[in-house]
Amino acid sequence: LFSNCFTYSTACSSNPYFFLIFGHKLVIYYYMAKNKYLSLFLILLITFIASTIGSFTTASFKEPWYSEIILPSFNPPSWVFAPVWTTLYIMMAIAIWKIWINSFDLKILKLYFVHLFFNGTWSIVFFGFHQIGLALINLIIILFFIILLMKNYFNRDKISFYLMTPYLLWSSYALILNSSIFILN
Repeated sequence: LFSNCFTYSTACSSNPYFFLIFGHKLVIYYYMAKNKYLSLFLILLITFIASTIGSFTTASFKEPWYSEIILPSFNPPSWVFAPVWTTLYIMMAIAIWKIWINSFDLKILKLYFVHLFFNGTWSIVFFGFHQIGLALINLIIILFFIILLMKNYFNRDKISFYLMTPYLLWSSYALILNSSIFILN
């Protein structure tokens, strides 16, 4: 049915089922490529949806479990996390947006969203399921994606690369923190 539909070509669009199946992606891609402010809005929206899922999970399942586990002495106070993560989410969204408006590269955008999936699931694994070891593995995966994105950004847009640096540093700190909590418990 879609034998010659490997890209969004005219051969595909002549198939009556093509728009039904792939049309929504074409429309989103078209508008994101055409309007840079709409693309910024959509990237920020998706980024903060991931943030909201993590925040909801943290607020719903953190206590009393988190108060009962042994925390390292360098564990920051709870109030630090919201402003830090808000800033990091804005910076990482702007970083991918700058890459997007300059290249319209769907592969890097998809890579960013896959990374965001792992970012959003960390809170679910750690605070929701109380799986410290699994959260540690998730964090290693997140760091892998951050480094991969930054490597990609470095040759394309230095500002995007630098916007990701605080995120890399904070996630590295989170890795040390998560590892310490795993060892202590």
